[in-house]
Amino acid sequence: MDTERFAYALPDQLIAQEPAEPRDAARLLVAGTRAGGPWHRHVRDLPDHLRAGDLLVLNRTRVIPARLAGRKDSGGEVEVLLVHAEDGAPTAWRCLVRGRVRSGTRIAFTDADATVSALHDDGTRTLAFAPGCDVLALAERIGRMPLPPYIRRADRVDDRARYQTVFADRPGSVAAPTAALHLTTALLDRLRAQGVATAWVDLRIGPGTFKPVDTVRTEDFRIHAEHAECPAETVAAVLACRAAGGRVVAVGTTVVRTLETAATQPGGLAPWTGWTRLFLHPPARLAVVDALLTNFHLPRSSLLMLVSCLTGVERLLALYQAAIDERYRFFSYGDAMLLLPDPADPADPADPGSRAPAAAASPAHRPA
Repeated sequence: MDTERFAYALPDQLIAQEPAEPRDAARLLVAGTRAGGPWHRHVRDLPDHLRAGDLLVLNRTRVIPARLAGRKDSGGEVEVLLVHAEDGAPTAWRCLVRGRVRSGTRIAFTDADATVSALHDDGTRTLAFAPGCDVLALAERIGRMPLPPYIRRADRVDDRARYQTVFADRPGSVAAPTAALHLTTALLDRLRAQGVATAWVDLRIGPGTFKPVDTVRTEDFRIHAEHAECPAETVAAVLACRAAGGRVVAVGTTVVRTLETAATQPGGLAPWTGWTRLFLHPPARLAVVDALLTNFHLPRSSLLMLVSCLTGVERLLALYQAAIDERYRFFSYGDAMLLLPDPADPADPADPGSRAPAAAASPAHRPA
């Protein structure tokens, strides 16, 4: 498929520079995956569009304050972006380095230092920190939040909380699972009381999530790898949801990527942990996910292509144009859309609505 099919024109002023306050005040475009809508709501209205028996799947990853300012022995300043620890080596980290370095370069930070031990073809570097150094604790002390490049302001202290979900508890990402930024504890409590169950995955989002698809044909693009885990409890919750006739609702493209990778295991959906390079684009269809809560994504991005596996390309671009016409805010700190397979709108008097009667409360919404 031609990558240019995923292009669209976005006015620069619609790129959100600040998050909505409160979180669930963000706008929500609700639409069917094939027809219906769009209806213009707010994230706080999410319980009107979900029902007892649905399963909400969330990415529990936590964003690292991954941008570290350092200085070389020569006096030159560098900025290091932590990406992930090397497998089996907690003090060796794959990083992006802004500034000229070579193998053997020593970089001093506020209260630690590291040596460039390897250069890689993809532009990343391996930094070897001193034995016993707790790199995550170092980042929490001196690091800055890695806001996306399209947020054209310096990060602030409040971004430490705001560029983080309210339930994040697994440090490892350098970008937020942005659809879940809109959720509050109170909103999750309302959904739980309504009978919407919750399950968890853990995908550590890397900087490759911002890399545009730069090939003429989408299928020629080599997508970035990310480490993910789909635990046995989540597999059991998905199977139980399906058996009861509920809908599996992914919160964000990272959840889709994790669940759909788990579904490629021998024998079908199974507990899984490891690195995924799954690239979802048309004509692929999703095997696990029925509905999706997601933010608006960049033109020609792999995330836009993933979402189009639910809707088709033309349907998705038409919904994006509707969002642009209605002045929705785009990208990480922007608004959201909810794509449903059966999108009856309870606010439309001509529509019978899709809410089912509340059932017994589901398990607690916080990670175990």
